[in-house]
Amino acid sequence: MKLKSLFLTLTLVMLYGCNTDLDDSTSQTTVSLKFTHHWDGVQVTNSDLNAFSYTNAFGNLLSIERLRYLISDLVLTKNNGQTIEIEDYRLIDIANDSSLAYVTTDLIETGSYSNISFVFGFTNEKNSNGSYNDLNSESWNVPLMLGGGYHYMQMDGKFLNTDNIEQGYNYHAIRAVDNPGDNPSFPQDTFFRVNLGAVSIKEDGEINIAMNIAEWFKNPSTWNLNDYNQMLMPNSAAQIIMYENGQNAFTLVNNN
Repeated sequence: MKLKSLFLTLTLVMLYGCNTDLDDSTSQTTVSLKFTHHWDGVQVTNSDLNAFSYTNAFGNLLSIERLRYLISDLVLTKNNGQTIEIEDYRLIDIANDSSLAYVTTDLIETGSYSNISFVFGFTNEKNSNGSYNDLNSESWNVPLMLGGGYHYMQMDGKFLNTDNIEQGYNYHAIRAVDNPGDNPSFPQDTFFRVNLGAVSIKEDGEINIAMNIAEWFKNPSTWNLNDYNQMLMPNSAAQIIMYENGQNAFTLVNNN
């Protein structure tokens, strides 16, 4: 009789414990990610392309005709240090609204995370020429004489030069390279990880990542388009300035 009572008690405890675990379990949800762009607080969208609407820190009046960039290894970091990959890589194109927002395919635990981060461009290990068919179709490749692989960013437009004449610029970020040709060398890495900080994941929530385009021209180096406007891909000094100026270009907008 005592054994029967003990068995019944243990069974009730186990059932109660299991039910408690279920009640306290963390829910899971999909998350919407949205990418927005601005120039020192003034929103920039597809409708703003091709207009001479922006003045950089040096004083160059310029337009933006194209802006697209690659992010990879987009991850959430839990408070215990564990990471969850949200997206392998994604090409963001300001002219293509469908590239500016997407919903995660995998469910993500709700709650607080210590950081959300991504790599601007590709790490060297992933930056392999011809490996990504979708990027190949976008003419995103870098010529083999410049080391191959893929662009990190293409920003194109026009500016008014010192003679007040419209001139084109191609602000193209790639892996910094010297000695273009059969044996290029790489003075330093120019991809970088962007740490956006803590984020809260809620049911059907949204994470908004914003780029301040003006930052690419001002911090820590003031960019003069009269000096650096075209043929920047084989210019390792220009690539390193892009790398440095891009460190503060991205921020996390209050998510909900």
